[in-house]
Amino acid sequence: MNETKLTSIIIPTHNGLHLLTSCIESIHRHTEVPYEIIVVDNGSTDGTQEYCIQADLTLVALPRNEGFPAACNRGLAIASGEQLLLLNNDVLVTPRWLSNMLRALYSADEVGIVGPLTNYASGRQQKDIEWGTLEEFMQIAERHNQADSEKWQEVQRLVGLCFLFKRRLWEIIGPLDERYSPGHYEDDDYCYRARQHAFRLLISGDTLVYHAGSASFAAENPGGWNSLIERNRRQFIDKWGIDPWIYM
Repeated sequence: MNETKLTSIIIPTHNGLHLLTSCIESIHRHTEVPYEIIVVDNGSTDGTQEYCIQADLTLVALPRNEGFPAACNRGLAIASGEQLLLLNNDVLVTPRWLSNMLRALYSADEVGIVGPLTNYASGRQQKDIEWGTLEEFMQIAERHNQADSEKWQEVQRLVGLCFLFKRRLWEIIGPLDERYSPGHYEDDDYCYRARQHAFRLLISGDTLVYHAGSASFAAENPGGWNSLIERNRRQFIDKWGIDPWIYM
């Protein structure tokens, strides 16, 4: 287990200061293992850069919105952690989130990527739970996040909202593919590449985090959501010769 080694948490953002501040507050509150936070700002005009400087966060300031994959790559390029974690700015982490995920990540040499359960995601990471207020959700997560390897599940793909992987994997398969910018399917692509190199993917079923649900992305792409998803699905098919809807 690499609980004592640094995890680099990379958070891309674009005009999402109201989300980013809550995300970072939750990290500070609920992370008991060593970490660094790298915020990659995609040309925001809402005070994001000023906030990051005041909060003493590592900041990569891009002059324009280059999209999610490119922003992740800029952060990964300067990360110093033995573990690398891509985190959406509309995620709130919860008690023991990272220590539980690290336990899953280092459960075997061949495990390469780990993701949590959440209230909002495509595929098997979505957990149907009943909750009213955010405070109630956090109470549910507190009870849920008890270390339990029996709850881990091996899968073929993980969603990139909270995406933890070993530096060794990144050194082997390289950065995210920026052809999927501004976003969607770059995480499917990364999972596919990882599995080509015999890495396994696990859902850390003993970890539940809150996800607002692509809030920033939806705001930046009104009306174009479905067409972008279909375009990037075609990109995946053209690149790999398989339909991710069938494969995944």
